[in-house]
Amino acid sequence: MNKATLTRLNILQKSFELVYKNGYQATSIDDIIATMKVTKGAFFYHFKSKDEMGLAMVKEVMRPGMYDTLIIPLVAAEDPLTAIYEMMEGLLSDTLFFDARYGCPAMSMIAEMASVNESFREELGFQVKQWQEAMSSSLENGRKKGIVKQEVHPGQVALFLTSGYAGIRNTGKVFGREVYDVYLKELKIYLEQLRCD
Repeated sequence: MNKATLTRLNILQKSFELVYKNGYQATSIDDIIATMKVTKGAFFYHFKSKDEMGLAMVKEVMRPGMYDTLIIPLVAAEDPLTAIYEMMEGLLSDTLFFDARYGCPAMSMIAEMASVNESFREELGFQVKQWQEAMSSSLENGRKKGIVKQEVHPGQVALFLTSGYAGIRNTGKVFGREVYDVYLKELKIYLEQLRCD
């Protein structure tokens, strides 16, 4: 990786860290430059504007992370109900990166940017839709294998689960990690109700 490519990647990764903690609109180009110790010229060599950088961050940092964490575990899942629960439990138990005070990076970005910037809305919507489709496909496979009840509507369940995840991450900003335990307990009960007897 050459120096320019590495600088660009470092800008995106540092921006992601700042945006996660402070929010996109509250994070300025000057904040990024000060943290990176790069020049304004170096920033503008790679990105014409903050929004161009922000969209690159969403596509090149957030999208691959979401794919690895949210999509891959569902693609080859033998038991989709267990896989979904374990995925959610993993997301809510990750204390190395995720801090309850800041919620979920993607859901926070959606709350902040989807109503004010069409390009962000489309890209973030694509990522959530990809997650929902992976859940829906996994649940459909579970129906075919006789694991998931036939009356279950996979698309509706996927929408319900992603909405619940967004909600609990936002609730955690106010009440802390303790609410995650309650959510996971109820999630397990809900998912088991979808299982064939």
